[in-house]
Amino acid sequence: MAGNKTTLAPVRGESSRRSKPAGMEAGARPRNKTVALGPDSRQAQLFGAGSAFEDRSAEHNAYLHALTENNPLAIVALDANRRIQMCNPAFEKMFGYHQTEILGAELDSLLAPSEHASEARELTWRAAGGELVRATTRRRRSNGSLVDVQILGVPLVVNGKRIGSFGMYEDITERRRAEEAHRHAEERFRSLFENAVEGIFQTTPDGRLLSANPALARMCGYESPAEMIGSVRNVGESVYLEPQQREEFKQLMEENGVVEGFEYQILRKDGATIWVSEHARAVRDADCRIVSYEGTMEDVTDHKRAELERQVTFEIIHAVNVTDKLDDLLGLIHLALNKVLYAENCFVALFEPATGMFHFPFFVDHYDVAPPPQQVGRSCTAYVYRTGQAMLIPQAKFDQLAEQGEVELVGTPSPSWLGVPLRTPAATIGVLVVQHYQDEKAYTERDLEFLSSVGGQIAFAIERKRAEEKVRESEARLRVLIEQLPAVLWTVDKELRFTSVLGAGLTRLGLKPNQLVGLSLLDYFETADQTFLPVAAHRRAVAGEAMTFHVEWKSGSYACHAEPLRDASGKLQGAICMSLDITDRKQLEEQLRQAQKMEAVGRLAGGIAHDFNNLLMVIQGYADLLADRVPTGDPLRRNAEQIQMAAQRATSLTRQLLAFSRKQMLAPKVLNVQTVVSDMEKILRRLIGEDVALETSSAPDLWLVKADRSQIEQVILNLAVNARDAMPQGGRLTIETMNVELDASYAHPPAVLSPGKYMMLAVTDNGSGMDAETQAHIFEPFFTTKEKGKGTGLGLATVYGIVKQSGGYVWVYSEPGRGTSFKIYLPRIEDTQSGGSRDRKPDMFSLPRGSETVLLVEDEKGVRELAREYLEMSGYTVIEAENGHMALELAAMHAGQIHLLMTDVVMPGISGRELAERVSQVRPEIKILYMSGYTNQAVVHHGILETDAVLLQKPFTAATLASKLREILTVEVAQ
Repeated sequence: MAGNKTTLAPVRGESSRRSKPAGMEAGARPRNKTVALGPDSRQAQLFGAGSAFEDRSAEHNAYLHALTENNPLAIVALDANRRIQMCNPAFEKMFGYHQTEILGAELDSLLAPSEHASEARELTWRAAGGELVRATTRRRRSNGSLVDVQILGVPLVVNGKRIGSFGMYEDITERRRAEEAHRHAEERFRSLFENAVEGIFQTTPDGRLLSANPALARMCGYESPAEMIGSVRNVGESVYLEPQQREEFKQLMEENGVVEGFEYQILRKDGATIWVSEHARAVRDADCRIVSYEGTMEDVTDHKRAELERQVTFEIIHAVNVTDKLDDLLGLIHLALNKVLYAENCFVALFEPATGMFHFPFFVDHYDVAPPPQQVGRSCTAYVYRTGQAMLIPQAKFDQLAEQGEVELVGTPSPSWLGVPLRTPAATIGVLVVQHYQDEKAYTERDLEFLSSVGGQIAFAIERKRAEEKVRESEARLRVLIEQLPAVLWTVDKELRFTSVLGAGLTRLGLKPNQLVGLSLLDYFETADQTFLPVAAHRRAVAGEAMTFHVEWKSGSYACHAEPLRDASGKLQGAICMSLDITDRKQLEEQLRQAQKMEAVGRLAGGIAHDFNNLLMVIQGYADLLADRVPTGDPLRRNAEQIQMAAQRATSLTRQLLAFSRKQMLAPKVLNVQTVVSDMEKILRRLIGEDVALETSSAPDLWLVKADRSQIEQVILNLAVNARDAMPQGGRLTIETMNVELDASYAHPPAVLSPGKYMMLAVTDNGSGMDAETQAHIFEPFFTTKEKGKGTGLGLATVYGIVKQSGGYVWVYSEPGRGTSFKIYLPRIEDTQSGGSRDRKPDMFSLPRGSETVLLVEDEKGVRELAREYLEMSGYTVIEAENGHMALELAAMHAGQIHLLMTDVVMPGISGRELAERVSQVRPEIKILYMSGYTNQAVVHHGILETDAVLLQKPFTAATLASKLREILTVEVAQ
């Protein structure tokens, strides 16, 4: 390579692509071959083309010179010895050398730093050897500084001979700096991406996961980002716990382009759930379509848990303030706990020291039901209570405790059980338990710590609520006591002004509670007299003296007591007073006195009736005997019949006396109700008055019923009186009897009658009638619509009781202003024979006869003699005794059989019941017939009505006695 006159030949494949030689037509493709220029070119011009070629050559050289001089790349040409033959201005500028300073200098020694010397020599040799070389390296400037360059080494060939090489240098310092900065930035980003504690992601709108950092993979439970990206096909379905929240996220992105603090729950690979907070932005293409989302995700589970725990604490405190009942408090606490941990199976066991038992005021469970109070025992709950320690008991721990004898299974087994003691500063009051029946890992140590931390608050809340309930119960009892107290309780200040007025007694006075507050005592009593007893008594009470006084006020009588009212320090504040309305008590006292009078009259009437019965029996018995023995047409027979009629009227009077005294003997018999109505018609007309018309009607062949005649009379009487009271201005009362046969349709409301045959007694009036509300209560004892003092409320209740005792039914129909109809249904008695025989007067000599031996015991001589005559007339052998002692002796002494003992119930010494028992011991086969005209009270006292004894009521006739004897003795024979 010779001096500065040497020209450069383009390297094959490089310069030919950088510039187009002069003279090349547009669109022509350059040849891909080496072009050499040198000294011999002039000869070619001389011998080839002449001056035209010289012109083109000069132009070409000028072109090449301009290309070198103006090229921004630093260019240097070397000879075969690697020495500099030329350089362009860009080279001079880049390295700080002038061409004249470096011509002939060795390039590598000039530019290559020591650490790059061998590299530089290798590059030069390779280029000089004909190889196109490229390198990125550093070279030294004249001032010693280094510059980053990209080198292109090209061999120089002239006429096919390699004469050296040239190099092109591009200053890439800025690019290297940029690349280095970019590399460092990428490294920093990669380090940040890989080591960030937050999850970093990129996803597509359709849910594909494009990238994820290790933190995100760990957060979601995967071993690596690659595993997560390979496993998750759709984040909305695989990651989001609630897929609809993914749609909410996409909607926010579409509207805003970013989301900040978007919180939701995700599902980890292991099935656990965590809370995350996401910050993301939308990445759009040139058409503003969203192509991806990128952002960060933070695990906020602990933060959310801490927030929820604080919220639960607040809600427990709030629940204490907003609930009145312990049940409601525990329900709210359960709802609060369920926000933090699984509490679908939860209960509270509270220990009751008085009973030593657990009781369960709150219990919710998917498998077990709330147990009744139970002994503490050896359950897990009892273990926590005994030890006072919060316990997380999985199945393995339970098995260990069970083996040690500490616990035993109670209820359905659960693999995860968590219980904490409920402790107050004073004591452990119970245990709070939650449990899971499927997941053994349902609870963690944090759950245990949390539940333990709130256990004290819950215990305090429970104790407070129980204390409040006790206070409320006490206040309620006191309030009810005061409000329902049949009295008036009030307080006055020192000026005798009412400060409170309470009590059920206010109703009687026409006042409301505290209505008089602020009013003066003098104003209330409408007096200015300071000596008026209530005023004076209050004055003395305000002065410190207790006072008791009585006052008549507003048609009432009141017993009053006033006490000084003092504050906590004992200072007098006024007076507290109470008045008891004794108006009713006074009336009751008057009624009691009247009742005692009536009771005395009743006892007198009963005693007279008893004695009179014995006399009547003698009179009536002998009159019957006389009438039967005197022939018809004899004047004496008429006298005997008159005696009979008088005795019958006297018997009726005796029965009325016993009814008045309510001591009649109750003996149901077969009877015709229409006969009872007919017999009562006269007395009913007098009872209801002339302004009420009485009408009666009956079926021709009225069915018989079995009932006590006096009771039926009482029913008719009560219904008639009730009807009369409903017609104060007069009206019409109809009493009707008929036969009815009811089918199954009457077995349903409102009738509710069993199907069958009944005799119906209907009592109907056209009075004021009743509404439905009144009809619902008419048979209740003491219910009355009459004004005070006009009715006892027992009339219809008595009717109902009598009818039900007789096996019948009562039905009522009424409309206000249209009247009322009571219908009594009594079951038909099919045994008409006994009923028919009752109405026929038997022939004395055609009575049923017998030949048995009867022991007759009666303390009343006349009755005893008459009964003996009756018995002997009927063919019986009679052993007669005037008292029990004699009867016992005769029973013991008699050698033959005694078939029947006929004894009075009440006798001096030994009663009829005792006599029967003692005779039965001696003669077990003997039959017993009691007779009595005494009161029902006496009969009950002697125990007759509580047995199956046969009773014959005085006075009785020979026919009645004969029939009763055959009834008893015939049964014996049949047996």
